[in-house]
Amino acid sequence: MRDVPLLIIGAGPAGLSAAYRAAEAGCDVLLLERAKKIGGQLVKQTHKFFGSEKQFASTRGIHIVDILAGRTKDLPGKVEILTDATVLGIYEDGVVTADIAGTIEKIRPQAVIVATGAYERTLAFPGNDLPGVYGAGAVQTLMNEYGIKPGDQVLMVGAGNIGLIVSYQLMQAGVKVKAVIDAADRIGGYLVHASKIRRAGVPILVRHTVEAALGDSEVEQAVIVEIDDEWQPIKETRQVLDVDVICVAVGLSPLADLLYQAGAKSFYISPLGGHVPLRDQNMMTTLENIYIAGDVAGIEEASSAMVEGELAGVAAAQKLGYETPDTDQLKESCLAELRQLRAGPTGGKIRTGLALAGVYS
Repeated sequence: MRDVPLLIIGAGPAGLSAAYRAAEAGCDVLLLERAKKIGGQLVKQTHKFFGSEKQFASTRGIHIVDILAGRTKDLPGKVEILTDATVLGIYEDGVVTADIAGTIEKIRPQAVIVATGAYERTLAFPGNDLPGVYGAGAVQTLMNEYGIKPGDQVLMVGAGNIGLIVSYQLMQAGVKVKAVIDAADRIGGYLVHASKIRRAGVPILVRHTVEAALGDSEVEQAVIVEIDDEWQPIKETRQVLDVDVICVAVGLSPLADLLYQAGAKSFYISPLGGHVPLRDQNMMTTLENIYIAGDVAGIEEASSAMVEGELAGVAAAQKLGYETPDTDQLKESCLAELRQLRAGPTGGKIRTGLALAGVYS
């Protein structure tokens, strides 16, 4: 049995930020990451970030990983990071089990921060199991981590930020994007991303969906169709596109399985991406000393995940008695940054979701 003051599950932007703030306050941290390297989604994000200098504006996601990891060193508290470490359960007696490089270990933390991120949604359509149908995350992994083109001609399904950014990255890799389609009646991502794609001659078709993938042993064509106000296909608008890849970028849902298993109270809140655990302003769930941060708390940008991680790290350390003269000020600063990130029309959905969750930061 390993006893630790603070266990953090997930070494993406939220988990790394939480570890930094907790250790800065003097709290020892064990950070477990199920992948073989840290960084979460940042390791495949080659584009430059928006936002403020505090959230590393104009820095590429792949470089932000190094910054976040570097901050966890030489602090009053020790941060131990283990990769290839999958947490299996959080139990009533406070024990956490994990598979660490093939060995099952028991951990008894005084507090836990769950920063497990999110999983990609998919679409059901005939042929969606053919080779060549990918999630956007898989396409980014192939291109940005391994330098492999997923195909030559792509249909992008989803005009949110992920779909638009991955479309542009595909074009930079020499892949032809035949079209970007979205069932909504307007583009969901930032117009600056959409404009770059449109200037390159790629059509963005709203109120369209993919009806089928065609091919004998792999994707050879995609059937797309316009939909009416009842979301029903308008048959006469069907088009067949010659593509070898259909990339599905229709959103993310919080990866909260560990919290369901632990018994944290949660609700389905559509603006936050699905079932999310309830939390207070310190990011603590309905379970004592179990906190959340990042996309597991509701789907937002990486900037918000980093700030939520810092808030959860400061709050968890304070609850355990690790406090500095700046602790309360740091918490207020995090809350103010979150309010700023969620301000304006683009943050309206998040503000609505947090209100439904009983919290507005």
